[in-house]
Amino acid sequence: MNGAEQAAKGAPTHVYRLRVFYEDTDVGGVVYYANYLKFAERARTEWLRDYGISQRALAADSGHVFAVRRVEADFLAPAHLDDELEVRTTVTDHGGAQFAMGQVIGRGADELVRLKVLIACVNAKGRATRIPAAVAGLLADQPAG
Repeated sequence: MNGAEQAAKGAPTHVYRLRVFYEDTDVGGVVYYANYLKFAERARTEWLRDYGISQRALAADSGHVFAVRRVEADFLAPAHLDDELEVRTTVTDHGGAQFAMGQVIGRGADELVRLKVLIACVNAKGRATRIPAAVAGLLADQPAG
């Protein structure tokens, strides 16, 4: 499901804005494909932070961390040096120990990359565990896309 379809279903969308720096590109000024995953990670971190959840505090207090279990990326068009991009993030599904997000990286109205990301909550031993109450409450308040 793309960003427009997610918004039409009423799922709230978080927007993270960034600019492409020289370090993000290859010699031709095109964003290196792996950097889109970094952009998406930053957007997910800011999504949590905007709801008052610090991943560092969560790990220190309870030992819970979030790990990407699966990611599917569809690269539609390239971004270039100095482009202003938006990463639009929407919760698409959630359960006891994992949740899914759809992310679209775009430039203006153009969708450049679509991502489907499955996030697992793990404890200090790396085992799947229930999502902490604060995050579970946040997920419950967001209709799945």
